[in-house]
Amino acid sequence: MDDTQSAALAIFRKTGALLEGHFVLRSGLHSGHFFQCARVCEQMPEVEQLTAMLLPKLGTLEFSTVLAPAMGGLVIGQEIARQTRSRYLFAEKQNDQLVLRRGFTLAPGERVLIAEDVVTRGGRVRECIEIVKAAGALPAGVAMLVDRSGGQVDFGIPTVSLLTLSFPTYAPDQVPPEIAALPAQKPGS
Repeated sequence: MDDTQSAALAIFRKTGALLEGHFVLRSGLHSGHFFQCARVCEQMPEVEQLTAMLLPKLGTLEFSTVLAPAMGGLVIGQEIARQTRSRYLFAEKQNDQLVLRRGFTLAPGERVLIAEDVVTRGGRVRECIEIVKAAGALPAGVAMLVDRSGGQVDFGIPTVSLLTLSFPTYAPDQVPPEIAALPAQKPGS
């Protein structure tokens, strides 16, 4: 783990965002660890610091708009847009599917960065990529605070994360006894 990742992990621990116990993730998988990014997002100086650590990983990636899925990506997406002086939009659920609402639109050819807090399988990021493509805009890349897949998630476009971790996840019928003995929590992201 490099210095940037160590510093980011220290921020997550300090703010109570890294939890241990028995958790049911949005994906339906179970884990002994959970990133409650809402806890770190209570502290805007930390959000600003995490974003400042994430942005250099984007390198020369060009985009004019940041799109984040609600709820998890809202704060980090807005801070990325603020620090890069980009336009900011968010997608939200309607009939159990992410959509652009509130008059948000994307122009053909517009270069869009997708921002998310934590990715395990990347379902919401994939939904955002499809929204961008359906509008004729270009998904330029994905930026996330935490990649729980250990670098295995592939969106077919440039993808960066501040932390890349691989805490084990388990199907509901394969949870180890030491985790299964704990009450399962769904803290939300």
